Amino acid sequence: MDLVSQLMRALTDPDFTFEDEATRPDLSRVSDEDLGDLLVADHRVDLSATHATRVVHQALVAEVATGRQPRYTPDACRRMFEALAERCEQHGWVDLTQGLDALEHCTGPLPDVSEPVRTLVGLWLEQAPVRQPYALLAVAGLAGDETLRAAVEHLSRDVGPILAEEMTVIAGLAPAERALLSEIDRDHRFVDSPHAHVWRRAADNPAYVAFARRALEAAADRTDAIRDGAIPYRPDKAFMDREITSLGQALRVALLRDEPWLPKLFERLLPGVTVAPTGAKTLPSQALLYEVVRAAQEFPTPELVTAIRTVRRTVRHAGVHRQLDKMLKKVDVALADRTDVALRLPRLEFETAPVGGSAAGGVLRRTVGDYEAVVTVAETATLTWEKDGRPLRSVPAPVRRDHAAVVKELRDLVKRVNAQLATLLGALEGGFTAEAVHPYGWWRTELAGHPLARTLVRRLIWEVEVAPGEWRAVLPETDEHLPDAPDHASVRLWHPLRSDPQTVRAWRDLLTERCLRQPFKQAFREIYLLTPAEEQTRVYSNRFAAHLVHYLRMSALFRARGWKSRRIGPWDGEDGDEAERAFAAGEWRVRFFHSWADRAGEDELASTDQVRFDRRVGSAWREAPLADVPPLVFSEAMRDVDLFVGVTSIAADPEWIDHGEDRFAGYWRTTTFGALTESAEIRRDALERILPRLKIADRCSLDGRFLIVRGDLRTYRIHLSSANILMGPDDSYLCIVPDRRSKDGRVFLPFEDERLSLILSKAFLLADDTKITDVSILTQIQRGL
Repeated sequence: MDLVSQLMRALTDPDFTFEDEATRPDLSRVSDEDLGDLLVADHRVDLSATHATRVVHQALVAEVATGRQPRYTPDACRRMFEALAERCEQHGWVDLTQGLDALEHCTGPLPDVSEPVRTLVGLWLEQAPVRQPYALLAVAGLAGDETLRAAVEHLSRDVGPILAEEMTVIAGLAPAERALLSEIDRDHRFVDSPHAHVWRRAADNPAYVAFARRALEAAADRTDAIRDGAIPYRPDKAFMDREITSLGQALRVALLRDEPWLPKLFERLLPGVTVAPTGAKTLPSQALLYEVVRAAQEFPTPELVTAIRTVRRTVRHAGVHRQLDKMLKKVDVALADRTDVALRLPRLEFETAPVGGSAAGGVLRRTVGDYEAVVTVAETATLTWEKDGRPLRSVPAPVRRDHAAVVKELRDLVKRVNAQLATLLGALEGGFTAEAVHPYGWWRTELAGHPLARTLVRRLIWEVEVAPGEWRAVLPETDEHLPDAPDHASVRLWHPLRSDPQTVRAWRDLLTERCLRQPFKQAFREIYLLTPAEEQTRVYSNRFAAHLVHYLRMSALFRARGWKSRRIGPWDGEDGDEAERAFAAGEWRVRFFHSWADRAGEDELASTDQVRFDRRVGSAWREAPLADVPPLVFSEAMRDVDLFVGVTSIAADPEWIDHGEDRFAGYWRTTTFGALTESAEIRRDALERILPRLKIADRCSLDGRFLIVRGDLRTYRIHLSSANILMGPDDSYLCIVPDRRSKDGRVFLPFEDERLSLILSKAFLLADDTKITDVSILTQIQRGL
């Protein structure tokens, strides 16, 4: 008996058993058409009937989960709808999209399924509430206009005007368009961003596009009415669940089209769903707020991201703050990949003018009574006040008393500008892996010359394609003349991976000499190249494996960097989890394996494992050899993983040795003073430039993995990765717990690095060790002298 016949018997013969009941059938040997027939038969049986039935069902689910697409003969399509009607009558519910999927992948002329469809729709409309409304409309249309009208009438009862209009609009679409929208109701557990193609097709349909605008404006009208008291306020009751789904879909279509009316809508809708008119901490619709942010995770625009950040500051519910912060990380990552809109920035009536010294930035002046408000944009936006050209320390009392609304408006403007700058920087840095390029003429006016963006953009290194394939690097802050190139020439951010070591050193020297701190690490950015060991392992990297980390800290870093992961614990056994993030506009995915290790007091520890990469193939992911991963994607992904391990490893915890956890002492001692990571090598490079400028330069030197500091009492070795300290002459350990509140502003650093700041603060302290007053530090230093 061949395999297909065996599987059919397993589904239809209650007496059938497999010879080896522990083995799952290998469905990769089954043709796509036979797989379709098996799925039809699977819908006609009681899955709890026999062990063999359950085995085949699980095998079918697993096979479809791989991304394989079954195909159906016309007869199999007809039998699929008959099976769905039978099961719906027996169990009260089936997945309607299974029938639509069969028709979509039919191998011949579409069969007449009107009879089983009428039965199925009739059974379906008896449900309360009706599920899968989009699939229902697509299925109902297969039985003719009368059945479709009945479905629309039923779905439009007692749902309000937004949903009623949506049902009418969808019913008026072509059958193929209705079937496409039904994918919203499908199970997409195994696919990332499953509906992107649905939104793109809907965005090309004029009827649905017009409905999307009407629906969103109706939602804003409703929140306006709640704010004005025309509709009584009830917490989280401004919109029904189905309305939220409908509005989320409408918003995705509008965002994908980048509709010009959206920014004004955001100014009404987002405050309307986040701030209660009563002053309560509740929200008119927490659910719609989160649906808007989920839409932004798929099709972000700078205006929406800024609007979300703005209302985040006005929300009164602390739990919503935390959830928005978590969700915004994914929005920032998505915006960086959407290079066609990511860098758009409004001018907001700002003009370019000197701000502090000779540097030019954005300035907005507004007369308020006898005073003048000045909003200045350098690295961030600030609000100051002047009278007759003289700066004042604070808001003048007459202004505070007589113009409170203007003061609030200006403060809100500062918050909005700072949110826009944060959005811009996230999009710029995130665009590295997408290798985003921009027209040179647009870049000169809308970035390098923009009054809000210029002070940030001009401190970054850019490359201009002055001739085909010939790129010239420029730092606008120090280069008086930009390269001569036509407006249509390409410009992109410079990355050290695309440059030679001598050029990288020259840029680093220039930044240090000019005391220019870049908005994010660029010249001093770490690069990660494929190692011989990784060429041997081929599809995975063990570079960051076998580390013990503070799990909760690492989990927080995952969220901060836009990675997805689930909570793990002792209940997972050895299964662990794969933190993942998409790069290069969603074409590549990196997975970082880790598992829960143990408890150490109140700490939860995790152990790290492999890093793997996947390439998007159609709607599924396929694992790729490391050698096939684009170098920029590989480097930026490994940079994130290095951050996770370097920051959260117990080796970087100066107090760990005092925890009394002997189980992990071996790892701590080996790693805390071990070989330097790429980030630590960058730290060493920066110190080579910084040390000669310090007043303690004659007491400091670099020696391999350590910064050597000569005090009067002892000589100290500070590890450049962990920042932990060994004391001479016996290499005894010195524990100094950093004071997180202290900020040492005495030293210029070319980039922000908490560990580098910590190393330098320890160096200043230990170089003058006779003046240390902290008893716990002195006791350790004096022990053994």
